[in-house]
Amino acid sequence: MEPIYLDHNATTPTRPEVVDAMVACYREGYANPASQHLLGQKARRRLEDARDRVGEIFGLQQSGAGSDRVVFTSGGTESNCLALLGIGAPHGLETGQIVISAVEHSSVIEPAEHLLALGWRLDQIGVDQLGVVRVDRLEGMLSAGTRLVSVTLGNHDTGVVQPVAQLARICREHGVPFHTDAIQAAGKIPIHFGELGLDAMSLAAHKFQGPLGIGALLIRAGVEIRPIHFGGHQQWGLRPGTEPLPLVVGMLTALELLLQEQEEHGRHLEQLRARFEARLKSGYPDLKVNSAEAVRLPNVSNVAFPGLDAQMLLMALDQVGVACSVGSACASGSTELSPTLLAMGLPKEIVRSSLRFSLGATTTEEEINEAVRRILYVVGELHGLR
Repeated sequence: MEPIYLDHNATTPTRPEVVDAMVACYREGYANPASQHLLGQKARRRLEDARDRVGEIFGLQQSGAGSDRVVFTSGGTESNCLALLGIGAPHGLETGQIVISAVEHSSVIEPAEHLLALGWRLDQIGVDQLGVVRVDRLEGMLSAGTRLVSVTLGNHDTGVVQPVAQLARICREHGVPFHTDAIQAAGKIPIHFGELGLDAMSLAAHKFQGPLGIGALLIRAGVEIRPIHFGGHQQWGLRPGTEPLPLVVGMLTALELLLQEQEEHGRHLEQLRARFEARLKSGYPDLKVNSAEAVRLPNVSNVAFPGLDAQMLLMALDQVGVACSVGSACASGSTELSPTLLAMGLPKEIVRSSLRFSLGATTTEEEINEAVRRILYVVGELHGLR
């Protein structure tokens, strides 16, 4: 039985073109970009050209003395940590307030909780029953001590697209830096850093068919930030360590390909998801699609099978070759209920029975049809109907 991979929010298969670009980069034998000799300078030019192009793709201001910056990291988690701890706490141990949404990924929640343990104040903006952040509550939460507000652009569990432009505008009016975790959204929807009014934004290449091990934090000019790692001068001293040029090239290659295909890709994913949800609902009328009425990333479907345990269903589906999840891969093995669905105020029966299916560029209509067949078969088995 051929496996059907519906867990693209966890990671996506690396595109062959990306692998080819990285292999070519390795074969070129680039030197350390920090070296002063000619071979090092050649590597530096390739690195900086890639950095400029990544910034251009996302609409950064890169001309003039005060240019926005692209800081390459090891991935989304490091990018979020650098934003929360480097921008949110730029004065070392001086305390202040951090504001995040109630539906953030653990890579935002945990550094925020680290600051809380150091004596900082941590506040969360609630969401409505669709999982959309309550914009009207943000202004009343800001204070003279607010150091950073961080709200995800596209939720990892439900795919809900948050109104970050409105939130960023409120923060700008109060002189508070605003960061968004765009790790799930990048490559799924158009993103323009400047038009959204962002101060910082996190990316991870393996979420859009790039290589594992590379991400970036995009930072607006003038935003105060300090490093969270030490031991080198690279990247303005904000992220020390030799830059992994082949990974950077792989990330850029994935972005360039997406730029050509994004509109068509998004429509295709929406069509596949609509087919998936309609066919599941037809075969299982009690099915509930969480956040169905909200604006969602086109590839995410979070559905509840009332009366079934999601963890048991997940394992049963794995046995028939359907790969999905109960939420973020970073929380795998956790027996806790989804914080995102709980924050939405959904009944625990719904939360306990919810699974996340996330589609990707390699997902086909035939796979969707077969996945639905297998899911309905397993659901019938667990309900004792077969």
